[in-house]
Amino acid sequence: MIELICVDVDGTLVGSSGDVAPEVWPAVERAREAGARLVICSGRPAFGLTRELAERLDPQGWHVFQNGASIVHLPTGRSRSGQVPDDAVQRLIARARETGRILELYTDTGYAVESTGERARRHAGLLGVPFAPRPFGELRGAIVRAQWIVPLAEEGAVLVEPHEGLALTPSTSPVMPDTAFISLTAPGLDKAGAVRAVAGEYGIPLERVMMVGDGTNDLEAMRVVGFPVAMGNAAAEVRAVARHHVGHVDRGGLVEALEYAATL
Repeated sequence: MIELICVDVDGTLVGSSGDVAPEVWPAVERAREAGARLVICSGRPAFGLTRELAERLDPQGWHVFQNGASIVHLPTGRSRSGQVPDDAVQRLIARARETGRILELYTDTGYAVESTGERARRHAGLLGVPFAPRPFGELRGAIVRAQWIVPLAEEGAVLVEPHEGLALTPSTSPVMPDTAFISLTAPGLDKAGAVRAVAGEYGIPLERVMMVGDGTNDLEAMRVVGFPVAMGNAAAEVRAVARHHVGHVDRGGLVEALEYAATL
């Protein structure tokens, strides 16, 4: 049986409306009643709307945020998160100020953005937090992830720039389809490693884990679990590694995935 179901957010749990379809929550409850634990496995941070979603999936559990850089146990605040090296953070800040590009820096519990740009404002809305630009120096705590927010057409140019000592993971959201989100973390931190860590905390073998996703940042996690499931709106690379395919996020795909888990 499937004992652990890992659920991506943008394009999987949340559709183009920015909301979770109402029919998802009864399906979540049925999966929990069948004995499965559910885990957020997202590029988003562990606060705002995403934390609310995690609490609805499992308020007593571990969840994966920030593409695996942030792994948090909700009831205790215990963290198994990584950290971006300080020198890399300073290089990113300098590059952001040089180019005018939007940079966000994240801890487990908060973030800072200096830009007052429209995309930065929209992203705060997507995260479900107030838009409050502030100097990076005011952010307290270990930096677990940085993120470029750029027009989708500029994604390729950013990805080929030197980012010494960092791993880059691009993703998109149906809520902001004109925008590329490029996460920057310490090397070796990804959703795959985070899923392994959470499964280990629960003592669940990876062959009994399902990962439901749509984006290329889900690929490594899908490769390590026993049951990788691709949404109907998934990227071609994701569909290629999936063991099962379901419908589009806006047409009940996640409900299909949760029902499929109950048959295994």
